[in-house]
Amino acid sequence: MSSIEEQVIAWRHHLHQTPEFGFEEVKTSDFIARKLEEFGIEVHRKIGRTGLVGVLKCGESDRSIGLRADMDALKVTEENDFAYKSQTDGMMHACGHDGHTTMLLGAAHELATHRNFDGMVYFIFQPGEEHGVGAKAMIEDGLFDRFKIDAIYAMHNLPGVPEGHFVTNPGSIMASESSFEIEIIATGGHAAMPHMGTDPIVVGAQIVLALQTITSRNLSSIHEPAVISVTEFTTNGTTNVIPSSATIKGDTRCFTDEALAKIEAAIERVVAGQCVSAGVEYKYSFQNTFLSTINTPKETAVAVRVAKAIAGEGNVDGEAPPFTISEDFSFMQRKIPSCYVLVGNGQEGEKGGTALHKPFYDFNDNILMTGVRFWSELVSDQLTKV
Repeated sequence: MSSIEEQVIAWRHHLHQTPEFGFEEVKTSDFIARKLEEFGIEVHRKIGRTGLVGVLKCGESDRSIGLRADMDALKVTEENDFAYKSQTDGMMHACGHDGHTTMLLGAAHELATHRNFDGMVYFIFQPGEEHGVGAKAMIEDGLFDRFKIDAIYAMHNLPGVPEGHFVTNPGSIMASESSFEIEIIATGGHAAMPHMGTDPIVVGAQIVLALQTITSRNLSSIHEPAVISVTEFTTNGTTNVIPSSATIKGDTRCFTDEALAKIEAAIERVVAGQCVSAGVEYKYSFQNTFLSTINTPKETAVAVRVAKAIAGEGNVDGEAPPFTISEDFSFMQRKIPSCYVLVGNGQEGEKGGTALHKPFYDFNDNILMTGVRFWSELVSDQLTKV
């Protein structure tokens, strides 16, 4: 095992032991900043509150590339029993952001040591990804105004895919995530005399069923796949009382901004129609948390080429079907050309195969150097010395 590999494993274990929630990554940011400065990399802090950017210039070229890693943990109680398990009750790195941060730190070390490129590399360590707030915070703090970044890349581990294999595609690779809330305002009444009032439960039931026609009758099943799920239905009624209000909440996923706009409008159209028909009023809100993660073709081709050089031709799927999970890197993608890749953490039943967000999950140390090499080769590929 090389000295750099031993270092990155030690860094990863340290970060795993000290997880921090979104916008609370103070110790994590301190650790990253200290390492970057040790490598001789210029550090800019407090971009998006706890976010930071490392800047490494080599040569005279004005070309540049951004590499982004997320660093926040989840409020999940860890059930692993290894020596480096979380030391913070009720919080753990259950999504592998400790590994993502470490891979980028390892690449920063290698690039700063060898400086085999011509241009500018921006190492972007982002807070608050899990709740879709960190990328927006960094953008609002001037990430793309302060730093001239030609293209940006990000990487996430993926349990269930063989260790070290890469997955991406030149379009939508992950879905948007949005939530909706519908309040039906009726008169209610006595359960024995329903004709003397209006019943929000009947209206709500019709809305729940009608919402399912949006994906089948308003969106193309081939070009606009989507999911609309009702997840809550609550009222203020009781056994013998017809409620005066009912609240319906749910979640929706899709793969393009156009489909997202159609869904938002269609839900209200369905609600309005049912409520007008029944003579009741309503309130409707729609909240987008993550946009769909949409790669640009040129940058995807670059990422696939580099991944094949690292992992081998047969271990890279550059035309993978999209996933219905979500990523706030999507907000950065709306600003500049980009690509988001996934790297296999291990198959089910093997090391690294435990699903994300589970209390027994752990990032697979065996892929740390895969990530380090991918980032390093990506920089060399895009910022080749002339």
